[in-house]
Amino acid sequence: MCQSSNKHIPLTGLPKDEVLSQLNQFSETDVDFKKGRIWSLVYYLGEEHDQFLKEAYSTYFSQNGLNPLAFRSLKKMESEVIRMTANLLNGDQDVCGTMTSGGTESCLLAVKTYRDYAHPSIKKPEIILSSSAHVAFDKAAHYFNIKPVRIPLDQDYRMNTQLVKKKINRNTICIIASAPSYPHGIIDSITALGEIAQKHRVPLHVDACLGGYLLPFVERLGYPIPKFDFRVPGVTSISADIHKYGYAAKGASVLLYRNIDYLQSQFFISEDWPGGVFASPTLLGTRSGGAFASAWAVLHYLGEQGYLEKAQDIMQTTQKIQKGITAIQGLELVGEPMMSVFAFTSNDKKVNIYAVADRLELRGWHIDRQHKPECLHGMVMPSHKQIADQYLTDLKQSVAEVRANPSYSYQNGAAMYGMISRVPLRHMVKKQILMMYKQLYGAHTIFPDEQSMSIEKTTKQKSGLLNKVTPLLLKAFLNHTKNKRR
Repeated sequence: MCQSSNKHIPLTGLPKDEVLSQLNQFSETDVDFKKGRIWSLVYYLGEEHDQFLKEAYSTYFSQNGLNPLAFRSLKKMESEVIRMTANLLNGDQDVCGTMTSGGTESCLLAVKTYRDYAHPSIKKPEIILSSSAHVAFDKAAHYFNIKPVRIPLDQDYRMNTQLVKKKINRNTICIIASAPSYPHGIIDSITALGEIAQKHRVPLHVDACLGGYLLPFVERLGYPIPKFDFRVPGVTSISADIHKYGYAAKGASVLLYRNIDYLQSQFFISEDWPGGVFASPTLLGTRSGGAFASAWAVLHYLGEQGYLEKAQDIMQTTQKIQKGITAIQGLELVGEPMMSVFAFTSNDKKVNIYAVADRLELRGWHIDRQHKPECLHGMVMPSHKQIADQYLTDLKQSVAEVRANPSYSYQNGAAMYGMISRVPLRHMVKKQILMMYKQLYGAHTIFPDEQSMSIEKTTKQKSGLLNKVTPLLLKAFLNHTKNKRR
C-alpha cells in the first residue's frame, strides 16, 4: 500500500530501494498495457524490447541535443534517422528535416514553418484541414495566431476536396492532410490535394505521425495503400512518429521537408541575447539524447524485415478484430479504414455504443470514446494478437448486456459522453472541461491513496469527476431546445 501524497521534499533523502518501490506501486491502478488491455497511447513489443530501449536510451541519458557541435554523436544519429526515414517515405536526396519530441511538436513546427515561409503580405494566415485532422493543428493555430479552416468529411470520411477548392484563398499558408486520420484510420485523398496545392502554390503537409512507420510496410505486404508520401507531387512535408509504430522510446518524432528552402523557416536564431548567439532547430531547447539514441537503435535493431513482420501481425490481427466486430449484430465499422486504426459504432437503437464502452471497462479494458459519429476507437498493436479472441468475446457480451438492459444507456459514462456529444452549445462543453482540468491541476488536487482498487471502483472513480459536468450540460441543452421551439 502506497503512503499518502507527498507535499514536501523529504528533509533527508530516502533509501534508493524505497524510492523505487514507491514508484512501482504508483502504477498499480494504471491500465495493464502489457497485456493488451489498451487501444492507444502505448506501442509495446514486450519486456525484451523494452529492456533494449532502456539500454539504448540510458547510453545517452545525460547528453543534450541542443548544441550539435558539443554532442556530434547525437547529430550523427539524428541525421541518420532523418535519412532512413526520408528513404522510407520515398524522398530524394534533397529531403531534410529534424527530430522532435513527438507528434504534437512536429505538427506545431510544420504550421509555424509555413507561417514564416509565407509571403510577408499575408497578415491573416489560414490553414486548411479536415474535421478529422489531429487537434494538435488547432493547438498550433491557437499558439501562432492562425485561422484554422476545418473542411467537412465526404461520404468516405476523407477531407472533401471540392470544398478545399472553394475555401483556399490568398491567406492560405498550407493544407494539412492525414495518413491516416486518428479518429477513423482513413487516408485523405492526398494525390488530389497535391494537385490543388500545386495549382495554388500552397505547401501541403502530410500528418503521417500514425502511419509513417507502418504504411510503407503495409503497402509492401500487398495491401491497397494510396500514395501519401513524397511520391505525390505537391507534398512539401511529412511528420512521422518513431515512438509510435517505429517502436522507439517515448519522445521521438521526425519532421521532413522536401528541401532546405522550407526547413530554414523552422529555425529560430537570436543574435543579440547577452548570453550569446542562440540558435534552435525545433521548439525545444534541451533535447533528450536518450530519445535520439533510442530512435537510431530501434531502426537498426528491427530492420526492414522486423518491421515487415510486425506489420504482418498487426494487419492480420486488425482484420480478425474488424471481422469479429461486424459479425456482432448491431455493430459496424466507420468507413473503410486502411491501416490498424479504426472506429466502430452501433446501427441498432437498442445498443448505446457508450454503454458498451462502460461494460467493456468493467471487464478491464481501457476504451477511447469518440463522437461525430458516436463510436469507439481501436488501434491495433502487436500485443493484441494474443488477446483478440478475448476482446471479441467481451465485446459481444457487452453488446448483449446493453441490449437487454436499456437503463445502462443512462448511467455512468454512457450518460455523460452521450450528453457531451449532443449538446449544441459547444462553449459549455469547453467551459466544463476547463473546470475539470482546474480541479485536476490546481493547487489542492487530491490524489487517491488506495492503490489496490477493483476494476469497478476504478471505473467509477474515472467517471466521477467527469459526471459533475453532466447536470450543467443537460441544463444548457434543455434551455437551448426550449428557446429553439419558441
